[in-house]
Order: sequence, then structure tokens, then C-alpha cells
Amino acid sequence: MTNIYDIVKTIKESLRSNPTVNTVTFGDISDVDLNKTTLFPLTHFFITNVTFADQVMRISLSMLFTDVVDYSTDFNFDDFGNRQEDSNVIDIYNTQLQAANKLIQDLKRGDLFRDRYQLEGEPVCEPFSDRFENQLAGWTVDMVILMPNDAISVC
Repeated sequence: MTNIYDIVKTIKESLRSNPTVNTVTFGDISDVDLNKTTLFPLTHFFITNVTFADQVMRISLSMLFTDVVDYSTDFNFDDFGNRQEDSNVIDIYNTQLQAANKLIQDLKRGDLFRDRYQLEGEPVCEPFSDRFENQLAGWTVDMVILMPNDAISVC
């Protein structure tokens, strides 16, 4: 039975092919050196649970699409003289949501869908800004992926 190996490998390969993702990690978030800024943009994921139904496995994933917030010392002003955002948070939300969207679309109707994986329902994407070793921002994405349960055959 290699179902978990297969799904982890497939998700990692799909995310690594995205130019807006630099590093992909799996497992416990505390094992990732979040202080090392060269890892970012980083996507981290882990399995929250697995359920079985007939010949299908439902694998629930939680994913973090993150990047480091960079506060500039320069203040930008819009055409009306109002001070604008002095960090790249909006850029992070934009690029990391696009990374999540690409994976979601591949699971809905792209290469991953054809490779035996299918998205169940609609993923939930929630923005976050949090302090770990660095100030990080991005998206938490929860999704359920269906895959064949071909590990056990009844003779």
C-alpha cells in the first residue's frame, strides 16, 4: 500500500512546478526552519484525517501557502496623498492565492485529476498573518482529495 506516499509525492511535484512556490514541506510545521528566509515562498501541508468509502479514500489536507512579510522603510502615497500599505502583504496574498488556485484547478480538471486524484467539494481558503520566527502572511487551505483505494483486493 503506497497511497500516502503517492499523494504526498504527487502534491509536492505539482507545487514544485509552480514558479511562485520555492519550497514544499510535509509533516509537522515545527520541523521546518521558518527562520531561514531563503525557503520562502513556502508551501507546507499535512494530512488531518483519512476516511474510507467502498473503493475510495478521502484524504483531508491542510495547507499553508506562505511568504515573509517585508516592511519597507519608505512610505508610498497614492494619488490623493493617502499613505499606502508599507509592506508586501497584499502581494503575498495575491501570489500565494494563485499558487493555491493552480493546485485546486489541477485537482478539479487538470493533470492531477487525470492521474487518479479528485477534489471533493470546494476548498476553504482563509488568509492569515502570523508571527512565527518571521512575520509570515498567506493562506490556509483545507481540502479533501479522493483517490482510489486499490490497496486491498477481495478474492
